[in-house]
Order: sequence, then structure tokens, then C-alpha cells
Amino acid sequence: MKILISNTSNLAIYEQIIRQIKDAVIAREIQEGEMLPSIRSLAKDLQISVITTKRAYEELEKEGLIYSVKGKGFYVTKQNMNMLKEKKVQMLEEELGKLAAEWKKAGLTKADMTDYIEVLFEEL
Repeated sequence: MKILISNTSNLAIYEQIIRQIKDAVIAREIQEGEMLPSIRSLAKDLQISVITTKRAYEELEKEGLIYSVKGKGFYVTKQNMNMLKEKKVQMLEEELGKLAAEWKKAGLTKADMTDYIEVLFEEL
């Protein structure tokens, strides 16, 4: 699992970590029962505060995405993939709504946006 932190993102660093771990679980890059990097190890790798990493792990644990074993570390829980995907779709819908509003403010049409999205999908 590779986590990348962006200094230009509008998201807080701990939120970037949470999002990337969730995405990795949805994409099955991280499997049920797999151990995550330790809080200290991840903080060192990302060159961030241990407190930031701890906050991300605590939030993921509250959401039931991971669990901790005292003295051993954090592990991925068995997931309801449909629920995770639904949460991801909901988040993407919100982001798309914001983007659509920006396109409209820029004087672009729905057809312009649709054309652009089609081009992006072809490039993937």
C-alpha cells in the first residue's frame, strides 16, 4: 500500500490518509486481516507527525474499517463492500456537484462537461 500526501490538497493530511486507505480496501489492494503499517512507521515514511497518523487510524477504527490488537498493531476488518462502495459513490457525487457548479460559473455547458468526462474516461 502506497500513501501519497499532497501539500496542495484541500483535505487535511489525516483525511488524505483515511481516503487512501479506504480506496485501497475497496480496490482490494489491502485484504481482510492484513496488517497496516505501525503508526510510527507510517508517520516516518510520510514525514508527518505521529499524532496525525494516530488520528487517521482512530477515525478508521471508529468507522469499523480497521481494528487494533494491543501490542501488535492495526488490521483491516472484514468489510461490507457494498456499503463501502456506496459511501465512495456518495463522496464522488458531492465532488461532482461542486465541479458542475464551477463549470456552470465558468460559462460552460452540461454538454461541454459531458464531452470532457468522455475524453477522460477514454484516456483511462
